[in-house]
Amino acid sequence: MQESDPKGVTRLLIDLGNGDERVIDQMLPLVYDELHRLAGHYMGHERTGHTLQPTALLHEAYMRLVDQRRVDWKNRAQFFGLAAQMMRRVLSNHARDRAAGKRGGGALQVTLSMAEGVFEQPTVDVLALDAALDELAKFDERKSRLIELKFFTGLTNEEIAGTLGVSTATVEREWTLARAWLYRALNGDRS
Repeated sequence: MQESDPKGVTRLLIDLGNGDERVIDQMLPLVYDELHRLAGHYMGHERTGHTLQPTALLHEAYMRLVDQRRVDWKNRAQFFGLAAQMMRRVLSNHARDRAAGKRGGGALQVTLSMAEGVFEQPTVDVLALDAALDELAKFDERKSRLIELKFFTGLTNEEIAGTLGVSTATVEREWTLARAWLYRALNGDRS
């Protein structure tokens, strides 16, 4: 892990997991740029005039991450995997709140180009994506997490393999199946 974690994020995460909350302030500068890049890239595909900014998304997700009490922190990839979940929740909650304020409208749109261009439509409703991932998780949690890790954080197949505790070949095989399932789910064909 030394080569991919030269700044010691893994060590700080383990210390945090052991109850040393003093490391929170040390860790933020080490992960901030990467989290901001991910949030900025993701938010760069949002509709013009979006009320949530990348920095706000990053800070909200980070605060949720370091507030986790039952995480057995293992490494940097696991941290960014959990960051994907937090960003998904923040964006989904934001979209729900916005849609609730506009009877039936205002759904947040996101591109799926980060998911390797597998989808024909250029954008998808983040609430539909969230619901589809929840549905997939009911019968295949790992494929749901795999989509989340690719879409929300852009982790490599190797990083995803490390986070999920499987081989890279398994990630590649399951990604093919997961994206096909998600394509059908988002296009109304759940057979």
